[in-house]
Amino acid sequence: MKYQELLEGSPSERSEEIRQRVIRARQMQLERFRDEGIYCNTQMGPKQIKRYCKLSPGAKDLLQGAMRQLGISARAFDRILKVSRTIADLQGKEEIAEEHVLEALNYRTLDRQSLY
Repeated sequence: MKYQELLEGSPSERSEEIRQRVIRARQMQLERFRDEGIYCNTQMGPKQIKRYCKLSPGAKDLLQGAMRQLGISARAFDRILKVSRTIADLQGKEEIAEEHVLEALNYRTLDRQSLY
């Protein structure tokens, strides 16, 4: 949710709506990978990442800055792209935008903090 929506107390998304978004995202992935021998974003290799993780200019800049500031490894970079692709799929977007990368980076940060 957007900050303003949280601040205003907008009604949250119903479970059935979330379920439908997940089903649509999974269908997108099945269609995307039908000739690739895989069925979901997490299974993408370097070839599929390059082909299916198209970033908006702003998303490219954000990810480049994050790599510099956070010292992200190539392996972590690929994982962030896969999670960003999934977030974009949940919104029905073909291109990965800044908001998708930012959310994926936040998940990575939260995950790393929980390890300590």
